[in-house]
Amino acid sequence: MSLEIKPGMRESASFDRNVIHEIQRAAETGIYDIRGWGAKRRLPHFDDLVFLGASMSRYPLEGYRERCATDVTLGTRCAKKPIRLKIPVTIAGMSFGALSAQAKEALGRGASETGTSTTTGDGGMTDEERHHSKILVYQYLPSRYGMNPDDLRRADAIEIVLGQGAKPGGGGMLLGRKISDRVAAMRTLPKGIDQRSACRHPDWTGPDDLTIKIEELREITDWQKPVYVKVGASRTYYDTALAVKAGADVIVVDGMQGGTGATQDVFIEHVGIPTLPALRQAVEALKELGMHRKVQLIISGGIRSGADVAKALAMGADAVSIGTAALIALGCNSPKWQKEYEQLGTAAGFYDDYQDGRDPAGITTQDPELGRRLDPVAGGRRLANYLRVLTMEAQTVARACGKSHVLNLEPEDLAALTIEAAAMAKIPLAGTSWIPGGAAGC
Repeated sequence: MSLEIKPGMRESASFDRNVIHEIQRAAETGIYDIRGWGAKRRLPHFDDLVFLGASMSRYPLEGYRERCATDVTLGTRCAKKPIRLKIPVTIAGMSFGALSAQAKEALGRGASETGTSTTTGDGGMTDEERHHSKILVYQYLPSRYGMNPDDLRRADAIEIVLGQGAKPGGGGMLLGRKISDRVAAMRTLPKGIDQRSACRHPDWTGPDDLTIKIEELREITDWQKPVYVKVGASRTYYDTALAVKAGADVIVVDGMQGGTGATQDVFIEHVGIPTLPALRQAVEALKELGMHRKVQLIISGGIRSGADVAKALAMGADAVSIGTAALIALGCNSPKWQKEYEQLGTAAGFYDDYQDGRDPAGITTQDPELGRRLDPVAGGRRLANYLRVLTMEAQTVARACGKSHVLNLEPEDLAALTIEAAAMAKIPLAGTSWIPGGAAGC
């Protein structure tokens, strides 16, 4: 029911209706709000950057006639078997538990069809996921749920997770209603009891201990597998430098626009920094250490389009990773389920209660009946279509900038539209040579 705003009524900027509702909810229940998704506040992002297409001073490439490559190799620093992807877009870690088995299978199918990788997430590796993922990255989290050396060897790469963009400094969360018999068995947990993971790994307290852990994982896998280190964006410059020092092959940086299956709303909206400055800081750290492009950088957190992909690569990333966008491609928040979303008190495009396990689309649930609504074959096809579109859009932009490979995009191909974005990305404000904090130009 909408509120009629009468003449003379003025809403407080600090205490608007949403704030008042949350205060009253907290006062009535005594519990904090938990939800999924990522930050919903307006943040400086890739939309605040534009490309400077070629015309006279540079020559564009002819679309569909002149090649623009998209392949990327990850893990060239130490691994005997680096990962070779056909496209620079990967699927982020999302666990079986947070997602249904059908959703995990669909992610593997879609990624494999387009020649890229998918990632296990917390809670271990399922046989279906391994079978349908040609390239599978195994996440090694503080919880160690489902972790075993055999699965480390079955994976194509290992990702040590130190944090997520939606909750840097916080551990994972899986409410009891999603801990089914199978999830409980994989995680060695009691069925139906809320699970809250540790926020840091139990056997190290700093980068020197991380060095030892990386060497241990390399020994377990005979130095075959690339070792990634994933951090939630906060003190990104130092975290990146320390991860390089510890021996990582690949750094994954997740900005605060990155999603999650469940965490406190206060984490999602008030902890971490946006993807834009996090990417710039990570690249600066790699360049200062002389390791840019030698240690590969994957950026995630709010990637939605091929333009986002191309802008991230131009700023210095080697690849991007998508999570929320991949779920939407599978059918999350589809108008097809509008009536059921309304019964849950929400609507298509607004649903974020991933923690409840009542997802009408059958994606973020462990309910067998709901899970069967997602056809993994059809879902995988939808994801593959989306990944192809992202890649073609990135190629289109790269050709317009005169580049024969998407990784040849560079910062000088970009201009910023806002002072905030210019300062965070260190990209000149459009029409000037001015970067806030630097020398003025015309």
